[in-house]
Amino acid sequence: MAWDFSTDPQFQPQLDWMRDFVDNTLIPLELLLDGLNQRELDALWAPLKQTVKDRGLWAAHLSEEYGGPGFDRTGSGQQRLALMHEILGRSELAPEIFGCQGPDSGNAELIAVGATEEQKQRWLYPLLRAEVRSAFCLTEPDTSGSDPTGIATRCERDGEHWVLNGEKWFASNASVADFLVVMCVSAPDAGPHKRASMVIVEKGTQGLELLRDVPTMHKPHAATGDVLLDRIGGHTHVCFNNCRVPLDHMIGEPGEGFILAQKRLGGGRIHHAMRMIGQCQRAFEMMKERAVSRHTKGKPLARQQMVQDMIAESYVEIEMVRLLVMKAAWTMDTQGAFSKESRAEIAAVKFATPRILLGVIDRAIQLHGALGYSCDMPLEGMYRSARALRVADGADEVHKQSLARLILEYTEPVSGWPSEHIPTKRAQAQKKFGHWIEQAKAAAQ
Repeated sequence: MAWDFSTDPQFQPQLDWMRDFVDNTLIPLELLLDGLNQRELDALWAPLKQTVKDRGLWAAHLSEEYGGPGFDRTGSGQQRLALMHEILGRSELAPEIFGCQGPDSGNAELIAVGATEEQKQRWLYPLLRAEVRSAFCLTEPDTSGSDPTGIATRCERDGEHWVLNGEKWFASNASVADFLVVMCVSAPDAGPHKRASMVIVEKGTQGLELLRDVPTMHKPHAATGDVLLDRIGGHTHVCFNNCRVPLDHMIGEPGEGFILAQKRLGGGRIHHAMRMIGQCQRAFEMMKERAVSRHTKGKPLARQQMVQDMIAESYVEIEMVRLLVMKAAWTMDTQGAFSKESRAEIAAVKFATPRILLGVIDRAIQLHGALGYSCDMPLEGMYRSARALRVADGADEVHKQSLARLILEYTEPVSGWPSEHIPTKRAQAQKKFGHWIEQAKAAAQ
């Protein structure tokens, strides 16, 4: 039997260390970060990042040649990464401290697979050393984010430069980024998935204009008006006005934008999903503690049937979606990260996980009553943050469509009655096995 739900015993101590570090160092530190600017945060985070590097867990999504621990060579790399991100998801700060925060981690993967050695020296290695920050610019205010083939930002060659014109928004961290990875149309008359390219635009480039960081449900008061944040976390509205960058700032070849984008997103969606599981589990822990601690009508909430229903439903949903995500990681490890099987599993977890996360957090809020709704508990912030995950990296509906197409691709249509039509199947069974029935009747006489 190949079914096994255990963790590699040699890797478990690393997970145990991570859980202790996240719960007892990073989560408490999060409560003290308000008011610090980016330089102060960097100074605070530097020794914490070094601790992670000393444990061999820095940038774990990358191979050893790029400074990662080489999980990709173990045969279970995505499974290990999934278990790591389950723990990192308990804390908003943890991905930054472990060198796998978005959008830097995805940009590092994109540059690693598509860049020349010179480009890697210029942008990848400083990014991996946490010496610089990056942003990824795909979403646009006037085109559908769910259909990236419709992006309008243009990239045209003019002598020894690419000239960019257009707008992007929700370019996460662009206001503090040292360079932006921009997906733009370089061949408007090519096929839908061969029109776009990836170009790097460095901070301070003439024609690059950062308009503001857009307030969100997660951080409604982070920015008001035309404001740029001085610390990581903003979703920036960006304009390119005849923005000129040298030809060697394109990653890969012209027209390879969609190929590189998929390299960037595949594993990242698994990691996002497992971080959501970590959030689920943290909310569930709060729910359980409240259930056994709070009394009403002379008995603890845990003895109320409605509360027991919340606990049971939450447990089952978390376990189901966790297994779904781990299966997706296993499929990537065994079938290939970009196989049809992996794409189907990734699409499934992408829309299933945030829905369950929101449900679990909502029950936890309900069980805490006014306290859960207040800012004295982390639940309200967790809920606001989680709502973005039904939109980020593609809306739920897009992933449902992708999954349905992949599922139905191998389903053969029938003419006439359905294959399970009972009268037809009965006639077929009579023709094939009728003599058995006659033999049995005769033998019974």
